Amino acid sequence: MRSSPTCSRSEPRPARGPRLAGLACAGALAVLPLPAAAQMGNPGFMSPDTRTDAKGLPATDQTNAADILFVQLVGEGGLAEVSLAELARDKAASDAVKGFAERMATDHGAANDKLAGLAKAAGIAVPDALNAEHATMRKNLEAMDAAAFDLAYMRGQVVDHQKTATLLAWEITGGQNAGLQRFAADSLPVVLEHLAVARGVVEDLSLAQVAGDAPAARP
Repeated sequence: MRSSPTCSRSEPRPARGPRLAGLACAGALAVLPLPAAAQMGNPGFMSPDTRTDAKGLPATDQTNAADILFVQLVGEGGLAEVSLAELARDKAASDAVKGFAERMATDHGAANDKLAGLAKAAGIAVPDALNAEHATMRKNLEAMDAAAFDLAYMRGQVVDHQKTATLLAWEITGGQNAGLQRFAADSLPVVLEHLAVARGVVEDLSLAQVAGDAPAARP
């Protein structure tokens, strides 16, 4: 890309810290164009046997491959969120981590119930057990002492919420089932908020670890 003639090469841009970069990414996801209720459904991703209405749009309460994979992946993530949050409530040393875990158990538990209802109505099976990746993650966390647990759990939360935000944005634009699309649109701001909080707790825990302080984080 050519440099603008008004920009001086002798003035380097300040480097973004990881937290600012993460917030910029979260902000970009947050402003994705969300389909209005009347625009739900995605003709570009219709299966050959999709029923359509008089206007040629997908009839309501139908699914495509994106919907099915979305339920599988987000369902697995939701189960893991609750399972790991329950572990963190008992094992974490930091009050901030305990408080975060409490919120994850509540928010993701409610989201899991809502997703299960939508999936049942659409005839899609939902996961009922941790997948291999999350089962291994829980086993590893169980073996850690409290101080190591806090940072490992919260770093995992950053990664998992990044993945979930991507899946939600993907369903909004690529899914076909209106109920699942609305669920994704409603859930995305909440997940982005979780991600921002998780990043802040990780930063505080990391700074405390470098300083040699007891594990503490912002409330």
